[in-house]
Amino acid sequence: LDDAGLTDQYYGECKTMASRIQSMRTLLVDKLKAAGSTHDWSHVTGQIGMFAFTGMNSAMCDELTSKYSIFLTRDGRISLAGLNDGNVEYVANAVHAVTDGKSITA
Repeated sequence: LDDAGLTDQYYGECKTMASRIQSMRTLLVDKLKAAGSTHDWSHVTGQIGMFAFTGMNSAMCDELTSKYSIFLTRDGRISLAGLNDGNVEYVANAVHAVTDGKSITA
């Protein structure tokens, strides 16, 4: 990062990546609400980083993997970097299906 031009490019790309991930957080929560979820998902939008803690338990995570081929850690952490405009609605609908009527932790 000794080159000022490359440094500017690097930080610009980091900002773009962080912005995209934050927009995926917001879009995921919007799609969850559109799917009919009544859970408070504000803990997802309030976090930072490439992963989100969803509050789902291991049984919910297992169901997401087995029924919907959505892979996440069994403690409910999901990679937001893997979300995009083409799959976020599918993920939101699946999350709603496995959490509907059940408790999640924030």
